[in-house]
Order: sequence, then structure tokens, then C-alpha cells
Amino acid sequence: MDLYQIYLAPQVYREIKAIPGHVRRKIKQAIAGLATQPRPPQSKTLNLPGSDREARRLRLDKWRVVYAVSEDERTVSILAVRKRPPYDYQDLLDLLAGNTASET
Repeated sequence: MDLYQIYLAPQVYREIKAIPGHVRRKIKQAIAGLATQPRPPQSKTLNLPGSDREARRLRLDKWRVVYAVSEDERTVSILAVRKRPPYDYQDLLDLLAGNTASET
């Protein structure tokens, strides 16, 4: 099985660091799992008109891991880890456009 490279946007490091410890551990495990299965059954595709990348979200209790999958490059870019509510995905296109990610 081919692995996908996982990239984290710089602000994602800060977002994860601010999350309570027990939830942070679950989120890190879920992100690591995306390297082998970028489209787990519990994830959902997010509708992005005009984007060439597949945006998805993974729900972990009240938290959302928002990420993009690129089949050509075999990458998963983690764009945000946010609590819902109040997060409503309004900044998703901006997150995709400003994805200056660093490798993990």
C-alpha cells in the first residue's frame, strides 16, 4: 500500500497545540491514519466549486479536521483543526489558496 505524505499548514501546529490533551492525542492519531487511508469511511467530502483539489473533513467529537487530498502528488494537506460549533467552513477556499504547508 502506498503512503500519502502528510503536510500541516503552519497555523495547524498552533491550533493542535491549543487543544486539550486527550482530544489532541485522538486528532494526532487520526491525522497519522490519513497517510494510509486518506478517505476513511467517517470522513465527508466538502463541496468546493472551482477547486482542483478534493477537500474533506473528518469529525472527531466536536472537532473537525479539514484537509485536502491530491492524488497526483499523493499528499494530504491538513488545513485546519477547528471546534464545531462555531466553525462553519466559510474560510475553506482561503485555507486552500493559502496552503503554504510544511511536511510532518
